Amino acid sequence: MFYEKMEDTYAVRLDRGDEVMACLKDICAKEEIELGEISGLGAADQAEIGLYSVKEQCFHKTVLEGEMEITSLVGSVTRQGREVYLHLHINLGFPDGSVRGGHLSSCRISGTGELFIRALHGRIGRKKDEATGLNVFAFEHEDEGRPMQARMR
Repeated sequence: MFYEKMEDTYAVRLDRGDEVMACLKDICAKEEIELGEISGLGAADQAEIGLYSVKEQCFHKTVLEGEMEITSLVGSVTRQGREVYLHLHINLGFPDGSVRGGHLSSCRISGTGELFIRALHGRIGRKKDEATGLNVFAFEHEDEGRPMQARMR
């Protein structure tokens, strides 16, 4: 892995064998990125993706192996407590032209990965939503009862 900062954006090159989630968490921790957006593409040979069932409040995971193009990788960087929290979704293309996608748990690069992390000013935490079981955005002033317009910046 190699990365370079350019203003508010980090250009990231992932190399063969790099694990996407681990590399991104490492960069965000080292660079103290508390809020950001991620986009990228590349090639992978192993990935674990999932679909979250709100009804069951659990992830249904699928392991994918073989030659895959990362046709789209998007997501957010926030914090849960002091820890980096990545929420990423991925689309993976296969040699037959089919595409599979979902919530990303892990992905190993087979050729290269080209990603961007755009650091945003501010901080958004995470809190568990009891109705869905998801770790959702936790805004600083949401419990103060102010109307939504007053919270918009």
